[in-house]
Amino acid sequence: MATSTLGGLRLACADVAEATASDNVDEVAARWVAWPRSTEEVSAVLRAAAGLGLRVVARGTGTRLTWGLPPTGLDLIVDLSRMDAILAHTAGDLVVTVQAGVRMVDLQDALAVHRQRLALDGSDTLGGTVGGTIATAASGPLRYRYGSVRDLLIGITVVLADGTIARAGGTVVKNVAGYDLCKIYAGSLGTLGVVTEAVWRLHPLPESRRWITATTEDAAQAAAAIAAVRASQHDPTALEADRPAPDRAVTVGIAVEGVTGGIDARADAVGNLLGAAAGLSATVAEHPPDWWGQPLPAPHATVTCEPTGLADLLTNAPGRLRGSAGAGALTCGLRDDDQLGTELAQLREVAWRHRGNAVLRCAAPHRKAGLDAWGPVPALTLMRRLKDQFDPDHRLAPGRFVGGI
Repeated sequence: MATSTLGGLRLACADVAEATASDNVDEVAARWVAWPRSTEEVSAVLRAAAGLGLRVVARGTGTRLTWGLPPTGLDLIVDLSRMDAILAHTAGDLVVTVQAGVRMVDLQDALAVHRQRLALDGSDTLGGTVGGTIATAASGPLRYRYGSVRDLLIGITVVLADGTIARAGGTVVKNVAGYDLCKIYAGSLGTLGVVTEAVWRLHPLPESRRWITATTEDAAQAAAAIAAVRASQHDPTALEADRPAPDRAVTVGIAVEGVTGGIDARADAVGNLLGAAAGLSATVAEHPPDWWGQPLPAPHATVTCEPTGLADLLTNAPGRLRGSAGAGALTCGLRDDDQLGTELAQLREVAWRHRGNAVLRCAAPHRKAGLDAWGPVPALTLMRRLKDQFDPDHRLAPGRFVGGI
């Protein structure tokens, strides 16, 4: 079976080999790995996999394959690292089209030559690929001003489980059953198809940046400072908070960007606002604090809440808390022991009080076992219908997403 299957896959893609010990997804071992170079080759590989009944997971750099749950089974990894081309960059229209295997840091470097950027930052994002960024919907501090993956992704090409190529948005409008593919695929952990190309909306690089920070022992005071900046006319690009542990001081961080001639006055104005509105003493710097945009180690959960609940969250969330306080989307570090479930429940209790939720994003497989990683998902019935339609045999990243999808 193994030899015949490998031969069948090689008819679709010449670069196929038996998996090694390092080819696993969240400690679930694969049997084969394929390295396609184009959307057409991905289509051929998935068509062959469908005929052989293989369970498939797509991979970029592999930095976020521990997000979500382990797959319930895995036969084939489709490695997109050789699909690393920038296909088109229309600088005048602030649009770029790229293959899914392009590393985010390489894309940002290429765009910077033209004084442009894709407004997705943070170490989690820059360490991965375009496809991984879409699959996990990873965003950094800039999400406060520019939005998330769903807001910046304007076109997408995906290959469905049976090898069908589907496109949406951008310069080509061809949706599948009327769905907005850009939004459906963002954050779906590869369970609905393999993303092969993406079209992004870009923004100009600013001439100058400043970071304003202020630290307080009072969580309510930190929340008041964030609320004051949100309500102001200062137009920050990022509004972050970092609290090392419960009962520890909270540092508020604000980023402003603009022309060199006016950036210092804008930064000073934000600092003065922090003093007037919340009684905080602010510091202005030309570089971000060392925690800015940095991921928390596993295990950790993402937590959301309404802005009015921020003080409660900063006061009562367990572990280290960091992220976009202005957008009400943060990451919470949790204990890597038998108390993980207890802390996750505590975090959810706080989030639920303010119409939010907490999702266990990353933890060792034995820690995730038996835990409800996702919490309540009101749209679960619809999501299952999408899975049934896009992947009827449930062979793409099976079990990695919410509700066992």
